[in-house]
Amino acid sequence: MQKEEEFEYLVKRMLELMGENPSREGLLKTPKRVFKAYEFMTQGYHQDPKQVLNEALFDSDNSQMVLIRDIEFYSMCEHHLLPIIGRAHVAYIPDGKVVGLSKIPRMVDMYARRLQIQEQLTEQIADVINDVIAPKGVGVVIQARHMCMEMRGVQKTHSNTTTSSLKGLFLKSNTRKEFFDIINAPQAARF
Repeated sequence: MQKEEEFEYLVKRMLELMGENPSREGLLKTPKRVFKAYEFMTQGYHQDPKQVLNEALFDSDNSQMVLIRDIEFYSMCEHHLLPIIGRAHVAYIPDGKVVGLSKIPRMVDMYARRLQIQEQLTEQIADVINDVIAPKGVGVVIQARHMCMEMRGVQKTHSNTTTSSLKGLFLKSNTRKEFFDIINAPQAARF
């Protein structure tokens, strides 16, 4: 409880420094709400992605690309504490093991729910899949909007940032091309 009280005090103090009255009706519960929001948005610090992945590894003879595309995520810029809103595309080529499909989006969320930069987020996802699943290759592409660029600074609202991390067979031109062709293909009708 001490952590929550200290956090709420700091939010109240921040409001005062901004020239606000934290005792006015609309702000009375704001420190508590901000604490709960940040507790949720940074829960990735308290999760172990290797443990989650290890609990869902299965033997498989599949040697073809497994791709989960358009994984929506929200993160927070570590420089300004403003939102990053994006989509991740994650693929791997199995080498005797596959992972439960829901675990890949969970990996994205775990790392996204930390203060981040997009470049680091991309590498973290690729590294944990490479380390735990030990596939023949991993490809991760993230496309995101950064509110630190849109709401302040250069104020460019139609700018997207794309980062990639390719490992193993994804470094070969034919696998790289297949991966990028799939993620850039028009989306089929939803089921």
